[in-house]
Amino acid sequence: MVNRYMTAQSTVETRRWGAPAIVTLAAIAALAALTGDAAARQARPAPPVEATAPRDAGEPIMAIVSIKTQQVTFYDAEGWILRAPVSTGTTGRETPAGVFAVIEKDQDHHSTLYDDAWMPNMQRITWNGLALHGGPLPGYAASHGCVRMPFDFAEKLFDKTRIGMRVIISPNDAVPVEFSHPALFVPNAATIAAAPARAEPLAREAEEATRTADEAKKAAATAARETASLTASLRKLEALKRRADAELAFADKTLAAARTDQARARAEEQRQKAALKAADTGTQLDTARADTTSKLGAAAAAKDAAKAAQTKKTDTAKAASDAKLALEPVSVYISRATQKLYVRRNTHKPWPDGGEVFDATIEAPITIRDPDRPIGTHVFTAMAQSGAGLRWTVVTIDNGDDAKDALDRITIPQDVLDRIAPTALPRSSIIVSDEPLSRETNYRTEFVAVLNNQPQGGFVTRRPTVDVPVASGDWGNDGFGFFFQRNWNSQPGNPRPRAGQYYQPMQPRWW
Repeated sequence: MVNRYMTAQSTVETRRWGAPAIVTLAAIAALAALTGDAAARQARPAPPVEATAPRDAGEPIMAIVSIKTQQVTFYDAEGWILRAPVSTGTTGRETPAGVFAVIEKDQDHHSTLYDDAWMPNMQRITWNGLALHGGPLPGYAASHGCVRMPFDFAEKLFDKTRIGMRVIISPNDAVPVEFSHPALFVPNAATIAAAPARAEPLAREAEEATRTADEAKKAAATAARETASLTASLRKLEALKRRADAELAFADKTLAAARTDQARARAEEQRQKAALKAADTGTQLDTARADTTSKLGAAAAAKDAAKAAQTKKTDTAKAASDAKLALEPVSVYISRATQKLYVRRNTHKPWPDGGEVFDATIEAPITIRDPDRPIGTHVFTAMAQSGAGLRWTVVTIDNGDDAKDALDRITIPQDVLDRIAPTALPRSSIIVSDEPLSRETNYRTEFVAVLNNQPQGGFVTRRPTVDVPVASGDWGNDGFGFFFQRNWNSQPGNPRPRAGQYYQPMQPRWW
């Protein structure tokens, strides 16, 4: 009743004041609307725009994508150098937040998954279909999981990056912060200086050991074929000797049974022939046995020599590979879920189906204090040399401990530190995370880890992976061998609830 009265009263007043009142009220309403729009614009952050740092840029070391603000920022050793708006995955096909690296580049890529869609200046970060590339930007998340960048920005960026560049996808804004801690690698200047001079002779030694091993293998195979032939001939001669002996024995019996001079003469003639044949066969058999014994000894020696040469080939190839890898930045991943440390370096060995092979020969258990307590996800990066050491930054994309407390909780085996710390170079990194390695981590990737407390629809719905060979300590002629990788995340640990991100061997490219 009250409302009706107020409404009626308002109607009467409107009629009383007439058109001027209506105009006045409309003006007030319009002014209020304009004021509201202005306030909304002031509260809403400005959309990201392309920007270039006002200085000479160095080589990009990392890219950080903010899903919240739909922006990507590239950093060199001194800070940010390029910035641009992006479009990440839409609802149901979200771009996963996590840690990645560029693993392949294709300037004119066309998708085999999305109707030959053009993805120019593509920089792949997983083999199951995630990449940075040029594309349309409607101003909001709209892709199928990739990170779209402005077309001209992607083109300008393409030649500046390299395989292995770190790509961090954060659910919120994240920036690298200067950081120091005793647990971060401290390189040895003398070891680094000696590394190139050590690598070259070891590479030559490995090549020579490979040639020697190949020759020894061929010699052993030749000796084995010869002994096999001699053994077959020996068996035939032994059969002939048995037959000749049997004929001689029969001739002896025939001679003993002869009753007439004519029969004895015939039997004697047969016995002489059988005796001559048996003696000749015996001589051949003795010669063949001596020859076979000699050749068997030579074949055994050749086999032993081939085995020793193969051992030396393996050892020198590993030494040469370690020396070569010491010239590359090292990446370390420490997982609270698996209580393990993993080490990877790019071998720069191209793979026929695309990308490059990453060495994965070091995997070691580590100790994390209070293993049931979250540690967060932190990416520590050596940005540049600083005197005799390295200047580090940290990017945190998932809260747990702060970066210092996270490193304080971790104990790395000394033998592992001794292998990797002395030759740590700028661009080296240490990733600490609650997460296990993603199933997309494989022989043609650096580390891939996703935050399982964030949407990842565009990631977990990808085609299941299959077993493929990955780098191992089983070295081939070029210093890198392969085997079928077990599931790294089958180890007992303290995993967080996750959405299908346990490591599985990766599939070949299919998108």
